[in-house]
Amino acid sequence: MAIEKILVANRGEIAQRAIRTIKEMGKKAVAVYSLADSNASYLKYADETICIGEAPSSDSYLNIPRIISAAEISEADAIFPGYGFLSENQTFVEICKLHEITFIGPSVDVMVLMSDKAKAKEVMVEAGVPVIPGGSNGSIKDVTHAKAMAKEIGYPIILKAASGGGGRGMRVVEKEEQIKNSFLAAEAEALTAFGDGTIYMEKFIKNPRHIEVQIIGDNHGNVIHLAERDCSLQRRHQKVVEEAPALFLTQETRKKLHETAIKASKYINYSGAGTFEFLVDADQNFYFLEMNTRLQVEHPVSEAITNIDIIEWMIRVAEDEELFSQESIKVSGHSIECRISAENPNNFLPSPGKIITWIAPGGKDVRVDSHAYSGYIVPPTYDSMIGKLIVKAETRERAIAKMKRALEEFEVEGIHTTIDFHKRIMDNKDFKNNDFDTRYLEGFLKK
Repeated sequence: MAIEKILVANRGEIAQRAIRTIKEMGKKAVAVYSLADSNASYLKYADETICIGEAPSSDSYLNIPRIISAAEISEADAIFPGYGFLSENQTFVEICKLHEITFIGPSVDVMVLMSDKAKAKEVMVEAGVPVIPGGSNGSIKDVTHAKAMAKEIGYPIILKAASGGGGRGMRVVEKEEQIKNSFLAAEAEALTAFGDGTIYMEKFIKNPRHIEVQIIGDNHGNVIHLAERDCSLQRRHQKVVEEAPALFLTQETRKKLHETAIKASKYINYSGAGTFEFLVDADQNFYFLEMNTRLQVEHPVSEAITNIDIIEWMIRVAEDEELFSQESIKVSGHSIECRISAENPNNFLPSPGKIITWIAPGGKDVRVDSHAYSGYIVPPTYDSMIGKLIVKAETRERAIAKMKRALEEFEVEGIHTTIDFHKRIMDNKDFKNNDFDTRYLEGFLKK
């Protein structure tokens, strides 16, 4: 089943990046945009462009009828969702199917299975995947139930929203006196953010590393992995710097992680690109955290060390093509990605406005995924990330040096960006020594 025209149901750098691959594959690309994105650079490179509404996401990028209408008007036979917005919206996938439009991603059944974190954990236990110790009954009924579960697990514990992510509806509780207020706050925040106040509880793993395994499955029962990523440098549970491979791991742990991700993928009959996220403690014990049934922001570092275009293979899988063998994948070098955001590096407040100067770095194995340019107006409506800077080198040490050099070349004027913040990280002794965990930036930012 050949796909000829793909509508990219997203915006920003991921729209730009997807359109490039689509056109390189000899297919036609349709870009949709809101009025706030009418000056986006990728609109010049798409084969067709369609305005789908006003700036608010609810009127544009989250508006399913308008996106489906755009696909039908342009006669697109497939939709690429990117990440965020409708990428994990089960209703959207069902509607695509009703309109005979191929959704480039996994099936609804798998999305449903993995979208509820408590349910996903149960499935992983069935698949023989190590999970973080948690309450036996999954979701928490009330404060009394929360206290009983915490006593069973042992403090510290972490409360999490069953739906959604991004750190919302999440609270770490060190002792029993804190649990009532923490539970009520997490429940209220989850309800506001996701329309679902369901909270579940897990053992809080101290000083963990956040390690991801990138997988791709096809419709023929094959699954391969593209090694792993270390995404431990986070601010408020949002990733800031990602790298691949994760040199913190021993060879034995790395092999087990890969095998576990493959086993779990086959257990749920996964098709498309996906990511298994794990927490790994100082003793190399690892625990399933969640699975993202979509492309990840940090996918370029996996592409860099494997020389594989993940979006291309998402499209090929959607065309029912069979995957290549695991043995054919050769992992080489080290890659680092820095997320460049339109934010004040001192207080991380958004910094929308007009970019007066945009000079991106270059050189061997330096990649900039961005839709920004000199004269581009960063809207205040959406996520503040305006690009990603990715480098690759023979070793981690050389990759850090290359990233530092690339950041020094990166010139953006007219708005604040996080470029200087990333320079500080590259100069940081602990980062250079690969000595940090998921909470490291909390202390780093106080210095």
